[in-house]
Amino acid sequence: MVAEACADALSPHGVKSRVLDAMELLGRAGGPAGDAVFKTLFWRPTVYDGFHFSHLRRGSRVARGLDRLAVRNIWPRFMKHFESTRPDLLISVFATGAATAARLRRERDDDVLSVVLCTDTWLHRMWVHDETDLFLVTSQTAAESVHAYRPRASVEIVPAPARPAFYDAPSRSEARAMFEVPDDARCVLLMSGAWGVGPIDEVALRLSRAGLFVLAVAGRNRKFERKLGSLAKSNPSIRPFGFTEQVPELMAACDVVVTSSGDTCTEARVVGRGMVLLDVVPGHGRENLMHQLELGNAAVCMPDPATIADAVMAFLDDPARSEPPPVRSRDAWEAPFLAALDRIGYSLD
Repeated sequence: MVAEACADALSPHGVKSRVLDAMELLGRAGGPAGDAVFKTLFWRPTVYDGFHFSHLRRGSRVARGLDRLAVRNIWPRFMKHFESTRPDLLISVFATGAATAARLRRERDDDVLSVVLCTDTWLHRMWVHDETDLFLVTSQTAAESVHAYRPRASVEIVPAPARPAFYDAPSRSEARAMFEVPDDARCVLLMSGAWGVGPIDEVALRLSRAGLFVLAVAGRNRKFERKLGSLAKSNPSIRPFGFTEQVPELMAACDVVVTSSGDTCTEARVVGRGMVLLDVVPGHGRENLMHQLELGNAAVCMPDPATIADAVMAFLDDPARSEPPPVRSRDAWEAPFLAALDRIGYSLD
């Protein structure tokens, strides 16, 4: 999503972009294997926390070894794309991409600028390379994290990006008409990433029984999608979804978004919705969650159904949260992004 936002910002200026997925570049065997390793770590929070804080943040020998292995596997496919397009700008939004761009700069004399754009609150060691011309981050904490590893690095703070559809989201009434949600109903959007992390089905049932309309998104989690479909048959106030591109409309229709820490938070803020955040993403997710709380109009809760339902009702009952924050414009992110590129010599004039 972040890569697409960059491409959308550059496109009106005549810049042609190609988005490469690092997992796909690992190949037919490497991609699924890498994805499986990440999911295995993700679903074991204590293991992921240990790996993130003890290895990735420190840049341990284990982390560096895994990073080199990933880059070595990606390299032939990456170079095939590079030679066919001859880009003059590389924007890395994934740590392995940053490492691959750094290798290119070390081994080739091509006149190509290398930029990292990271929306995490703390950039771990695998993000930061001497060959990167500019680091774009979204907070002062993130800027200092880069300087922790490279004190003289060029770093600029920009707003977190979102795709154009979120800036163009419909009104609340228009969105509710799409999903047959009454204008006077209390409505919650329940989603937690493409993997459907957390007890989505149980929470949807509790919130429905509490009198709320529930827009419940299971993502690519087929098990939760089936459960939500079954619940909706006997609970007409539950609207179930699998993986969907209608997230801007779903956010516009609701009063509060229940989600995990990540880029979904930026999208909710762009649409103008407050959040109840589930503490379910280990490692970098814990750092990102704390930053979202600092930004305001967000609450946090533990990921058990009763606590989540209670947190949602408390959020909706709080008069201080009754009015959504102003919706941020698309130019608020694109203008600083383009200006930062101009300052390192990537002129769009």
